[in-house]
Amino acid sequence: MPRGELRIYLGAAPGVGKTYAMLEEAQRRAARGTDVVIGFVETHGRQHTAAMLADLEQVPRRTMEYRGVEFTEMDLDAVLARRPEIAVVDELAHSNVPGSRHDKRWQDIQELLDAGIDVLSTVNVQHLESVNDVVAQITGTTQRETVPDEIVRAAEQVELVDMTPEALRRRMAHGNIYRPDKIDAALGNYFRVGNLTALRELALIWLADKVDEQLDRYRSQQGIAATWEARERVVVALTGGPEGETLIRRAARVAARSKGADLLAVHVARSDGLAGADPAQLARQRVLVESLGGTYHQVLGTDVPAALLDFAQGVNATQLVLGASRRGRLAQIFARGVGVTTTALSGSIDVHLVTHKQAGKGRRAMAVPAALSRRRRLLGFGLAALGMPLLTLLLRTLPDLTLTNDILLFLAGVVGVALVGGVWPALVAALGGSLLLNWFFTPPYRTLTIAEADNLLALAVFVAVALAVSWVVDVAARRTREA
Repeated sequence: MPRGELRIYLGAAPGVGKTYAMLEEAQRRAARGTDVVIGFVETHGRQHTAAMLADLEQVPRRTMEYRGVEFTEMDLDAVLARRPEIAVVDELAHSNVPGSRHDKRWQDIQELLDAGIDVLSTVNVQHLESVNDVVAQITGTTQRETVPDEIVRAAEQVELVDMTPEALRRRMAHGNIYRPDKIDAALGNYFRVGNLTALRELALIWLADKVDEQLDRYRSQQGIAATWEARERVVVALTGGPEGETLIRRAARVAARSKGADLLAVHVARSDGLAGADPAQLARQRVLVESLGGTYHQVLGTDVPAALLDFAQGVNATQLVLGASRRGRLAQIFARGVGVTTTALSGSIDVHLVTHKQAGKGRRAMAVPAALSRRRRLLGFGLAALGMPLLTLLLRTLPDLTLTNDILLFLAGVVGVALVGGVWPALVAALGGSLLLNWFFTPPYRTLTIAEADNLLALAVFVAVALAVSWVVDVAARRTREA
């Protein structure tokens, strides 16, 4: 059995016409021949709303007693037994009378949806769990009845029922919302223009986020990678360098020029998880981003331009703010740099290259501890100074070995020095070993002249391999120390 669909009418405040709009839709569906019943609708004594119930079948409510007082609630079992195509259930965030099957009405609605019944319902923005504290701060009134945001976000349709604060106050003054004895108090408290404006903005922003989710889902399903400039989103790339604060403030100014623009900061971390930036700088920059109303993100990647653009395209960014390269002019000759490469590949995303005090002064990497301890490095130099001559004496006592065997044994000695002391002692061992091999084991002996080209190549390969192995050992030790 397919699950039913939920359609919610969202309002910024009581009286904007949510229930009326919901009943208009119910009337339209019924006129088209759809089986529609009223599970529960609260008219609050409003004549126009009550008039919309005409010609719609209503499931009788269930009467319950709590602490000596009778209450009426939706009869969930009766609605399930009736099995209409559409059930109209007002006030999604309503709390049921204790003793009901479910504590909340949205849980009743979930059971109707599970039974394959479509549901029309209503909710005000102040009842959404995520903004409940904000509403209390704005209005001074705590809403005790709330509904989890994910319930509303999961609805197939959320329709905003909007009305300007001035129009809503006029409806209030005309007696279309509350009884006459409550109008003056409501207009002077909850229904002040400032409160209603703030609540309206909350509703618009919340709904805009849901629309963003739907847009992202559609673009993903359709495989659309190009940016759709439905909303300005400014992404600032942070390296963890001192120029980060300058870039953040510039990006914030760019975002401020477009009302409702999003500010996102992103740092591309090394995919091996090791330190590549100053964590303290990034922590301060994250605080600055969040203080300016933005969000901080971190992604992994070895190709920084590709990782930046993947993130920017994933959030449908319209503008990307980067810092001018800190590398010197000579380094920029051999590689274009992140900024130039990103700009060339950005497509429809506008890229801002922002100059700063550190531009062109060279990259100052974060201080990283030496790969090996000082004691191990000294031990490596000692092993290189003593081990190569001792190996030479040992091989001189074994005259049957060929030059190839001698080179392999010297190479093993260099690797041993690299494992103990790192790259610099291994470099000394490699150079010293090549001289000893040339002097004692390469014809003509006891000279630095090499008679055969094959022997010259063998010695050159020995030095290259020894240096390569030493470098790999040193890098591995440095990564281990960083980790």
